[in-house]
Amino acid sequence: MTISYPHFYSKALRPAASSGIKLALLLASLLAMPVYAERLKDLASIQGVRDNPLIGYGLMVGLDGSGDQTAPFTTQSLNTMLGQLGVTIPQGTNLQIKNVAAVMVTAALPAFVRPGQTIDITVSSLGNAKSLRGGTLLMTPLKGSDGQVYALAQGNMVIGGAGASAGGSSVKINQLSAGRIPAGAIVERAVDSPLGSDGTIRLELNKTDFGTAQKAVEAINRAFGPGTATALDARVIQVNAPAKPEDRVGFLARIENIEVAPAQGIAKVVINARTGSVVMNQAVRILDCAVAHGNLTVVIKTEPVVSQPNALAGGSTVAAQRSQIELSQSGAALQVVRGGASLADVVKGLNALGANPQDLVSILQAMKAVGALRAELEII
Repeated sequence: MTISYPHFYSKALRPAASSGIKLALLLASLLAMPVYAERLKDLASIQGVRDNPLIGYGLMVGLDGSGDQTAPFTTQSLNTMLGQLGVTIPQGTNLQIKNVAAVMVTAALPAFVRPGQTIDITVSSLGNAKSLRGGTLLMTPLKGSDGQVYALAQGNMVIGGAGASAGGSSVKINQLSAGRIPAGAIVERAVDSPLGSDGTIRLELNKTDFGTAQKAVEAINRAFGPGTATALDARVIQVNAPAKPEDRVGFLARIENIEVAPAQGIAKVVINARTGSVVMNQAVRILDCAVAHGNLTVVIKTEPVVSQPNALAGGSTVAAQRSQIELSQSGAALQVVRGGASLADVVKGLNALGANPQDLVSILQAMKAVGALRAELEII
């Protein structure tokens, strides 16, 4: 006789199989989720889409006696400008130019800007003007690196500072010799930006990294299909663009919003030698090591000493300086710094030494020399 148990097995195994499937799906979803992701527009820029610097020289007038005092180029520029306007200055005339200042005008010409649009400009004093507050910039041509004029600047200055002086005393808040003029220049010439004219668009990563380049290529190919993007090197990604120019705007908009989890950068510790600041990223690791670092303190005390002769000695009173130098050293005990597998462990181990930032610079350099610091040490 044959006995079968179909219902017994189905009832007993169905809940276990269901829970196993749910657990597998949960693990798969957790593994698929990146730790953090950034938009591709924050990680890379489009080749050819950039600002172009402009520069110009001009005059600012209307200053309240705070202009250039002894700048010869200001006088020469004023004479030239007045001559172009039909005003003749007699030879040997000493112009009082306290209300005029020579300035340099700088601006950035954005990509795809068209003639007639306005851009912001920055105006900076070139001579010895005390303040540009309340001045008016006269028409100044702004040129590019090719010598062509791309914009004309003119307008009233905006300065977020103030100053006053009287009786040899003065007070100043913020910078008075430079400021901005919002929408102070009108674009006269556009810069051609052939975007995708050859059928391809190149993305340039902000930082060179092979891992990030590969992840960006994979993300683009997942969104648009295999073969859409190719990494040329660790910084440049070539993308096949639509043939029609009107389709490239939407295509690039979609690419910029693709989220990519960048690869973890190299372990690095940056030290500012001037201020003693120490900054390290999350990939920094240290190994067990022993550190002995003592604080050396030098104290110099100087006191005036007056030597006065006796009443019948016939000498004179002499004032001299007497200095006392004290040298002390402390905290030279050998301490063990435990290795850390995370940034928090590294910080805890270094804080155990009780060293200030200036001492920490020397300690990190010594740890790097013996191989206990697993990070690149960069001094700026």
